[in-house]
Amino acid sequence: MKKSIESIDVTGKKVLLRADFNFPLEDGKITDDTRIRLTMPTIKYLLDKGAKLVICSHLGRPKGERVEKYSLKPVAKYLSEALGQGVELLPDCVGDCVNAKVNDLQSGQALMLENLRFHKEEENNDYWFAYQLSELAEVYVSDAFGTAHRAHASNFGVPAILKPAVAGYLLLSELKHLGSILEDPDRPFGIVFGGAKVSDKMGAIYNLLGKADVIAIGGGMSYTFHYAMGHKIGNSLVQPEYKESCIEFLEDARLRGKHINIPFDYICANDFENPTDVREVTGYIKDFEEIVDIPDGFQGMDIGTQTRKRFIESLSQCKTVLWNGPLGVFERDEFSEGTRSVMKAVSETVPVTIIGGGDSASAAAKFGLSKAFTHISTGGGASLAFLEGKKLPGIAVLDNE
Repeated sequence: MKKSIESIDVTGKKVLLRADFNFPLEDGKITDDTRIRLTMPTIKYLLDKGAKLVICSHLGRPKGERVEKYSLKPVAKYLSEALGQGVELLPDCVGDCVNAKVNDLQSGQALMLENLRFHKEEENNDYWFAYQLSELAEVYVSDAFGTAHRAHASNFGVPAILKPAVAGYLLLSELKHLGSILEDPDRPFGIVFGGAKVSDKMGAIYNLLGKADVIAIGGGMSYTFHYAMGHKIGNSLVQPEYKESCIEFLEDARLRGKHINIPFDYICANDFENPTDVREVTGYIKDFEEIVDIPDGFQGMDIGTQTRKRFIESLSQCKTVLWNGPLGVFERDEFSEGTRSVMKAVSETVPVTIIGGGDSASAAAKFGLSKAFTHISTGGGASLAFLEGKKLPGIAVLDNE
C-alpha cells in the first residue's frame, strides 16, 4: 500500500503536487472538470494543513514547445474560484522566476506552474529537468493516475529524487477500486470491453479472463473477433493483424469453460459520416455456431436489440462489473442506444460498478449516469495498463507504508 498524504506532516512545507488536469477545452474553456473536481479534496487537505502548495500538470500535446492554446490559464482561474483565493499561474515551470515565486509562498497558499510539456525534457524524463522541479519542494504528492503508466520527469524522475513521495486521495481511490478488481471482486464478476481497437484491450482481457464469470465484448473491437471467426464484417473497423490473437483468446476461454458474449446482431449503416441507409443485421445459427454477416458496403455502428437483451440479462446477475469501452458510436444519438441501455441496466442492478476511464466515462456523462457508478477512473490508458497487470512507474516510485 502506498503512503498517503495523511501519513506525513506538511505544515509550513513546500509541497509539489503532480495533478492530471489534461482535459478537453473548447474556446479556452474547460468542458469537463471531472479531474479537477476529484483532485480538490487533496488540494484542500494540503492547504488546510498549512502546506505551501505548488501544483503542476500537463495539458495536450504541445511537443516541447510553448503553445498558447495549451496554457494552464483556465485551470488557474478555475482553482482560484473554487478555492476562494488567488492561484497564480507562473510563466514557466522551472527557472529563477519560478524559484523566487515559490520561495515567497506562505502557508495555506497555492500557485500553479505552466504546462510541463512546454519542455521536451518532461516526456524524455530528463534528469536535470526533474532535479529542477524537485528543488521547488520538500514533499512530493501524486494525484495524477492518468499519467501513472508513463515514466516522465514530473511523475517518475521527481519522486525518485524528492522524498517523501506520497499519494493523494484521488490516486488512492483509483488503487483501491481497480485493485479490488484484480484481487478479490464480489462474484459473479462481469467485464464489458468495447471501444475501437482490440490492440488496446487484449492484454487486459487476457489478464482478467481467469477472474471474470461473465465477459461481454462489443464496440469496434468485436468486428475483429467476427473477422477471426470467418464472418463477413462489410466495411466495419478491423485489425486483421490480431486475427490469431482473437482465435487464441477464444480457444483459451473455451478450455477454461468461459463463454464470451459477442454481438449476435448490429445496427449498421452504409456510411459513417452521412448514413442514408441504416438497418439492423441479425445473425443466424449454422452447425451450432452463431454467425453474423454484415453486408458489403455497410459497417457496424452499434450492437443490436437481441445483443442488448443478452448483455443486460447476463450482466444484471453480477455483483461486480468492470466496464471499459463503449459498445457503439455513442457520440451519435442514432447509434448510442446499445451503450446507453446496457450501461443504464448495469448501473441500476449491479452493486459494484467500475468504469475504466476514457470514452466509457464520457458515455456515462452523456447519459447522465456518472453518479450511478461506484467508481469512474480518471485514466483510460493507465487503468488498462493496471488491469493488464503491468507495473506502473508513476506508482511504483512512490513510498510504501
